Amino acid sequence: MSYPFKEVQEKWKRTWEQQNLYSVNEDSEQPKYYALTMFPYPSGDLHIGHWYAKVPSDTRARYMRMQGYNVLFPMGFDAFGLPAENAAINHNIHPWKWTKANIEKMRGQLKSMGAMFDWDREIITCDPSYYKWNQWLFLQLYKKGLAYKKKAPVDWCPQCNTTLAREQVVGEEKVCERCDTQVTKRELNQWFLKITDYADELLDFSKLNWPERVKIMQTNWIGRSEGVEFSMTVDGTDESFSVFTTRIDTLFGVSFVVLAPEHPLVKTITTAEQKEAVEEYVKKASRQTEIERLSTVGEKDGVFTGAHAIHPLSGEKLPVYIADYVLMGYGSGAIMAVPAHDQRDHDFAKRYNLAIPQVIQGPQGESTDEQAYTGPGKLINSGAYSGLDSEEAIERITADMEANNLGKGTVNYRLRDWLVSRQRYWGTPIPFIQCDDCGLVPVPEEQLPVELPDDAQFTPTGESPLKHHSAFLNTTCPKCSGPARRETDTMDTFFDSSWYQYRYVSPREDNAPFDKEKAAYWLPVDQYTGGIEHATMHLLYTRFFTKAMRDMGLIDFSEPMLSLFNQGIILGEDAEKMSKSRGNVVAPDALVEQYGADTVRAYLMFMAPWDQGGPWSDEGIGGVQRFLNRVWRLAVNEPVNQQPEQVPEEEFNRMLHKTIKKVTSDMEQFKFNTMLSAMMELTNVLTKTQGAPLSSTPLWAQAMDTLLLMLAPVAPFMAEELWQRRGHNTSVHLQAWPEFDPAAIVETEVTIPVQVNGKLRGTISVPAGSSQEEVVDAAMEQERIRNFIGDKEIIKVVFVPDKLLNLVVK
Repeated sequence: MSYPFKEVQEKWKRTWEQQNLYSVNEDSEQPKYYALTMFPYPSGDLHIGHWYAKVPSDTRARYMRMQGYNVLFPMGFDAFGLPAENAAINHNIHPWKWTKANIEKMRGQLKSMGAMFDWDREIITCDPSYYKWNQWLFLQLYKKGLAYKKKAPVDWCPQCNTTLAREQVVGEEKVCERCDTQVTKRELNQWFLKITDYADELLDFSKLNWPERVKIMQTNWIGRSEGVEFSMTVDGTDESFSVFTTRIDTLFGVSFVVLAPEHPLVKTITTAEQKEAVEEYVKKASRQTEIERLSTVGEKDGVFTGAHAIHPLSGEKLPVYIADYVLMGYGSGAIMAVPAHDQRDHDFAKRYNLAIPQVIQGPQGESTDEQAYTGPGKLINSGAYSGLDSEEAIERITADMEANNLGKGTVNYRLRDWLVSRQRYWGTPIPFIQCDDCGLVPVPEEQLPVELPDDAQFTPTGESPLKHHSAFLNTTCPKCSGPARRETDTMDTFFDSSWYQYRYVSPREDNAPFDKEKAAYWLPVDQYTGGIEHATMHLLYTRFFTKAMRDMGLIDFSEPMLSLFNQGIILGEDAEKMSKSRGNVVAPDALVEQYGADTVRAYLMFMAPWDQGGPWSDEGIGGVQRFLNRVWRLAVNEPVNQQPEQVPEEEFNRMLHKTIKKVTSDMEQFKFNTMLSAMMELTNVLTKTQGAPLSSTPLWAQAMDTLLLMLAPVAPFMAEELWQRRGHNTSVHLQAWPEFDPAAIVETEVTIPVQVNGKLRGTISVPAGSSQEEVVDAAMEQERIRNFIGDKEIIKVVFVPDKLLNLVVK
């Protein structure tokens, strides 16, 4: 008989819900364990990649529960975002209706996987009861000086008269996806969060058990660098601009200066002769992404402004260019170009026939006609600093510039403040009001939430309907009671997910973002799982939020998640990332219908190491199904047509405890594929001994129950059913995890290979721990070994206790 998964699944889903098996509270005497996996965007359907992320997370959470922890494992939906707004435009349906229908479907799909999510704690970020606290937190950030408004560029479609999200700008020509009009940049007054205030603290990972790769990615993203900041005056004017460099030792090698095309001085210093060329270049650069501008592929170009800057030490006049490889968002938006010792500057200088003065002599020489020398060395052609090595020169030049008020040593960061404004409807309204008399005024907390209007009218252009919704837009100033206008920008959806783990502890709390007593019990998160693609956005933002909330007095710890594990990605069969547009999405529903949730769960953990993933293939799922069917038949004691094998009880017990040890170790390390392999080996031993005298012993029954306990986190439906059928009255998911006996796994007898002159000539069985003399005597008792030695003399014995014997003869 095969495992009747359909009836078993429905039975236990219903029973678990009735029993509230997975609801948890803070009253438990057990130690707490907060397990969390990243919540999904409600796109409409779960694909197999969602299962790959969530099933092993659920397995690990179940294991921790069996280890005696009070486990919180919640689930919700990251429900704001552009796709819902696009659906509203394209299908004339309100984003909430589209989102709600998708949530209903995905909730059912998530329940079908048999996960132990505590659905009583579900959060939906587009619900006003959630985003009210987005707005409250925004106001607290503002009070702390961590939220502010300034002008920043956005992608703008002049035809649609609206801002565009990056994904709405398509093709090499950078056109609007809706009307094919060429996209430009436009300066808008937008909201920022001062994540840079926490840059140094975000570089401290000492309290985190996170993958080294994530730490490196965040370190590089923050980009802390020590250097010198100094001013350069524009010749013939009162204008000046600041430059930051980490290589002040190359200062005498500067032969030109480059400003970012969007630098505020460009218009002012550009000469009349160069005005047209500069304006055309600025327009071209505005259509490029930062990634494209920073790319090392292709030639770097630029335009001369006609202006010159004065070298701070030599007084030399240096031509000022603009070039797209310099960004206003990095450093000061201006660089000193040292073509002999920076490859990008070298290529630029070659293209425009600019001087390439050598100022650093490296161990293998200087730069060449094609290659800049970018390492340290001895300074040459550097005035009084010639002959110094780079390290000493950096100290001397910095000190001299500071003494003469020409510059100062400073720390710079690649990290920029977080732009959180979105010119969209489907997001959290930013809780501010603009009054002509009072200026920018925060919405009083007692008036939160500022809700999105239900009757918004969406236009084909994609322009936010909030701008034209008079009932939303027009309001009263909280300060002077005069007429005022609401802020129409909404928040970046990463704001929602930066603190969602806190809301799970008390999702129905009306008077605060979370209940402090419950938060003190559950927080911080003990184990977080999710994709590494979130390393420099969500995972960085949630660390920032935690530190800011600590400084507001809301919590008393500094890191949001103590441990992090990044799973790999399941690709389509074409080895590309799954997406509806590629048509390579694999839906789990059909697999669950054909094989059952337990089989799909087990296969996803068996098919590849969880941290690697790979292309989807269902070729091996039949093997996993056969494995679970074998377990089913064993547990219900279905007779088998085979000759049973008798295994000594001591050997069988050793194998059982070795399996417990292996499965436990693998579960701790998220090595689910090898964990399942170990359980398959135990199942094979149980199968071959079924019907033998051993199978009538308490030891064999214990092994069968132990297998079900270890399988319970992997195949929760089947394990529960079999546990009940074997006469147990309480849920398998409420049982303790089995422990291995160290004494039981000690080998009493070992098999040692015997070599003669390095070639295997036989094996011997001896008691574990036998001495060299005892092992040699046992080997010499074997006629086969004696024949290979013959009348030769043993001149050397190589012996590795319990592992190897090699007799060297001559």
